[in-house]
Amino acid sequence: MDSAAPLIDTLGRRVSYLRLSVTDRCDLRCTYCMPERMQFLPRAEVLTLEELYDLSRGFMERGITKIRLTGGEPLVRRDVMILVERLGRHIGGELDELTVTTNATQLAEYAQGLADAGIRRVNISLDTLDPVTFAKLTRRDVLANVLAGIDAAQQVGLRVKLNSVALKGINDREIPHLIAWAHKRDCDITLIETMPLGEVDEDRIDHYLPLTVVQDDLEVRWRLIPSDYKTGGPARYYDVAETGGRLGLITPLTNNFCASCNRVRVTTTGQLYPCLGGGERVDLRAAMRSDDPHANLAMALDEAMRIKPERHHFRIDEAGAEPAQPRHMSMTGG
Repeated sequence: MDSAAPLIDTLGRRVSYLRLSVTDRCDLRCTYCMPERMQFLPRAEVLTLEELYDLSRGFMERGITKIRLTGGEPLVRRDVMILVERLGRHIGGELDELTVTTNATQLAEYAQGLADAGIRRVNISLDTLDPVTFAKLTRRDVLANVLAGIDAAQQVGLRVKLNSVALKGINDREIPHLIAWAHKRDCDITLIETMPLGEVDEDRIDHYLPLTVVQDDLEVRWRLIPSDYKTGGPARYYDVAETGGRLGLITPLTNNFCASCNRVRVTTTGQLYPCLGGGERVDLRAAMRSDDPHANLAMALDEAMRIKPERHHFRIDEAGAEPAQPRHMSMTGG
């Protein structure tokens, strides 16, 4: 066993991208993501900031060059900037990039600190610009905070990419306006199909909107030019001729993207999931808290590469269907 060997799975895919959840907690309750009365993890089960940093260092030793901090909502984690600042010192060395996915409710407070730590871009979840729809969808009336967070991020020089879940009967008619608004603000935007993870208070099939349908509708309005642009994630990108902006599509259901997967996810409890849609996992927390964390982490990462599946098997094809996995996205990390 070579504890410095790159992470390569049994299909020859090299893993260079870690999505690391720093908390399962969130200050929103998006209806497609979690129930209103969500039960969050006891704090004792969550990795400490020191453990999250040491874990990240272990991944860097194995060739991880990009880390995205996720949640839940990462900016609600107490003292999260300590972790951000420590990881930021590796940018330009082991790390090519450190990024954050956020709902932006807290971003106005943290934007300057993120930029100072070396972060150059953030992903912001925003499904609607309508305050009424936003309040209904997130169960919180804080759209103004999100827009203030976007303003603050751009003012300190952070590039902003918006992520929007396409939802039939909720934001489907607004999607062209949302794209045009993003491009006018010099933001890229990516549309995402809803993913069947965790039990929620409604049936996801009621609002499932295939992005094949959305793309067909957009191509009646605009000319979408396929782009070679890559961020290391699963999106396929297009340049929109009329707006001058970039549009991404993430299609876990209608157009499987697993052949080029370069990612693993680690939950805030240290469970490594080689596939977002799979149940395979490796317990890194046990390795980190063992008598020989360095050796045991190396063995655990080797095991993760051995069990990484060829693809996920997401389905939303009938009312009342069980989610692909019982864990919520907020637990797994986006």
